[in-house]
Amino acid sequence: MKELKNTVEEALFEARPYVEYYDRLRELVLGLLNESGDAESLRKRLEDEIARADEPFKTDLKIFLQKLEAMRT
Repeated sequence: MKELKNTVEEALFEARPYVEYYDRLRELVLGLLNESGDAESLRKRLEDEIARADEPFKTDLKIFLQKLEAMRT
């Protein structure tokens, strides 16, 4: 879990210049991370949030998810 948290923190850092609502994104992502047991569960929860979110926050979530997935490969 600690490795996943480090990856999430790094993805947040990478996404920061591109997102409009960084503080909101960070709060949501860290909350979802605490509820998730693994990377796949976190990805699913993020996709669920993307489906519910309104623009422009939806775009912020997509940017973060792209950064996170790029770090996992």
